[in-house]
Amino acid sequence: MTSNSTDAPEWARRRSFAIISHPDAGKTTLTETLLLSAGAIRLAGQVRARGENRRTQSDWMKIEQERGISVSASVMTFEHRGLLFNLLDTPGHEDFSEDTYRTLTAADSAIMVLDAAKGVEPRTLKLVEVCRLRDIPIVTFINKMDREALDPVDLLEDIQDKLALDATPMQWPSGSGKRFKGVLDIATNDLLRFQKPGEDRDPHEPAERVALDGNSISEVLSAEEADELREGAEVAKELCPPFNRQSFLEGHLTPVFFGSALRGFGVRELLEGLADIIPGPAPVTASSNGNPVEIEPGGKEVAGFVFKVQANMDPNHRDRVAFVRLCSGRFKRGMKLKTEAGKQLTVSSPILFFAQDREIADEAFAGDVMGVPNHGTLRVGDSLSESGKLRFTGIPNFAPEILRRARLADPLKAKHLKKALESLAEEGVTQLFRPTLGGDFIVGAVGALQIDVMRERVAAEYGLEVDFEAAPYETARWIEGDRDKIEAFADRHKSAMAVDINGDPVFLAKSAWEVSYSEEKFPDVSFHRAKERSA
Repeated sequence: MTSNSTDAPEWARRRSFAIISHPDAGKTTLTETLLLSAGAIRLAGQVRARGENRRTQSDWMKIEQERGISVSASVMTFEHRGLLFNLLDTPGHEDFSEDTYRTLTAADSAIMVLDAAKGVEPRTLKLVEVCRLRDIPIVTFINKMDREALDPVDLLEDIQDKLALDATPMQWPSGSGKRFKGVLDIATNDLLRFQKPGEDRDPHEPAERVALDGNSISEVLSAEEADELREGAEVAKELCPPFNRQSFLEGHLTPVFFGSALRGFGVRELLEGLADIIPGPAPVTASSNGNPVEIEPGGKEVAGFVFKVQANMDPNHRDRVAFVRLCSGRFKRGMKLKTEAGKQLTVSSPILFFAQDREIADEAFAGDVMGVPNHGTLRVGDSLSESGKLRFTGIPNFAPEILRRARLADPLKAKHLKKALESLAEEGVTQLFRPTLGGDFIVGAVGALQIDVMRERVAAEYGLEVDFEAAPYETARWIEGDRDKIEAFADRHKSAMAVDINGDPVFLAKSAWEVSYSEEKFPDVSFHRAKERSA
């Protein structure tokens, strides 16, 4: 597709990034402090003060506020230094890995948050593998330096050994915990002074800078601390490669920043680093009439894909909003867009997000994340374009690890339950299977917390009391093959057959052994752990 030079300055201003971490590394706190540093909010919510009226901007669901965790991906838009940032705050809990995976499809880069006392943790490792699959460049923020931490050299070696990433420190810390005095800006040789809790400091302003080799450094560091900091910075330069932006963009190198999100230290500098180095929208591969095509961000045709659907962001209005990542073109309010399946919709009230707050957007560009209100027309995985001929791929469903049977306390509300479960399944909260025999729905999830979230949301948003009891199945596989082969298999396994929300056949297996046995006995049938999301 040809580039549109008129639009290039606007799409080139976009920066869409996700924040990833192991639970409790401080991801949500960093999100809040980034927004505060950029001037997007006036008061940072405190996750640990869950009983107070103040709530974090990104954790807007009741269950998130009560438990102090993120279970739904949020999108927040803000401006800084002439750039428009779309911050994608992903769920930290591993039970919501599928939602995180889908959100990463809309990101052009990621911030990896590490706990300074723990380094690279298992959840972080899995998330980086997903980033690597998509060639997403990663910036590292080592958090909680105001607490006792591992040696910074050990932290860098942990990144290099476990993640196979070159780690280049942009800063070097002076101590940790009670001894933490700040970080050295390696490029300028200035100490960014850490102000202790209680000291007045405007979060919009950068940290105070003190030249390491100047006369004023003695007011901040002892002679021993200054020598230790110089020595540490020299060791870092010897051990680590210099920052190379091309290597960063290719996903081989991660620049490393240090700080304390809770204390607001180092976050402003991280934000400046993001503005300097993270990439804008890149070309995306799609298919048109079965042929691969490169979609350029400056292309004329408006095109994008749905990576998330959220129902009831405003419970008073029973709304459904599709999160659309625009990949090309200049969208204007009121435009007509089509799905690849031929559904056409007029986007009359497109929205930009600030957690659950929103505003109508008159226009949007490649790199933007736009909300499209709809009444069930759009699902996760849908492609949208002016022609309706484009299809973007790469948004899968994964085989569930937990299967539960949904049972209503009041059987007369079966139709309401069907609507509730289908709506939440379309969001990707859980998966939904309808057995070919019997009337009960089977709900599939990656982790138990997903079931808890579904139970609470069905009660809060739909007024239904539902029990999710044990089902006689352990896992599910999507099956594929010639029609007669599928029918022969289904005929032998009538009690274990179901369809998913799209009507595709699913085998509900009692064990992994049963899956293996079925694969052996029915070699002409394919059993899939993952399925491409589609309408």
